[in-house]
Amino acid sequence: MTAADPRPLTGEPVALDLLNTRWAGDGGPLDLFAGAAGLSRVEGLAVWLESTGLAGRFRADAPTLVHLLTAREALARAVADPADESARALVDAVLEHGRIRPTLTAEGPGERAEFDDRTWGPAWTAARNYLELLESAPDRIRKCASESCVLHFHDVSRNGTRRWCSMAACGNRAKASRHYARTRER
Repeated sequence: MTAADPRPLTGEPVALDLLNTRWAGDGGPLDLFAGAAGLSRVEGLAVWLESTGLAGRFRADAPTLVHLLTAREALARAVADPADESARALVDAVLEHGRIRPTLTAEGPGERAEFDDRTWGPAWTAARNYLELLESAPDRIRKCASESCVLHFHDVSRNGTRRWCSMAACGNRAKASRHYARTRER
């Protein structure tokens, strides 16, 4: 049985969910792959694989974690600065470890991912998902507007104006801060 996911934001597309394995806690930065919530690095990987639906396809082991950390760093740099050529090269380097193979299924045309080494599977899947997000709505990939928050989300709101990773957490803190500032001015 896998431990509970301690992260404050889950359920984002795989690429952003990978970025959200690092977050700001009360005592400072936390990392799901570096002992957050008392989990070992590989246990943190198992939690992440489970939460993203990849647990049945890939193993939580040290080589997979090393590749996933490589992908996380590449994606973090690419999201922070989409014009950064070296960041794009890092994402491309992760993508070189897999490919999409067209298939014919009982339902018709299909495709499946193939990897030169299965331990690259989760990393490649996250990098591939980032490309899909860029294809569909690059302007909807957002960092939380809170200065103290490092989380990312895919804005699926109808009008595309979501600002916070969570209205219950960062959004509420911002509203309370504005309210406090207004009442203090009076």
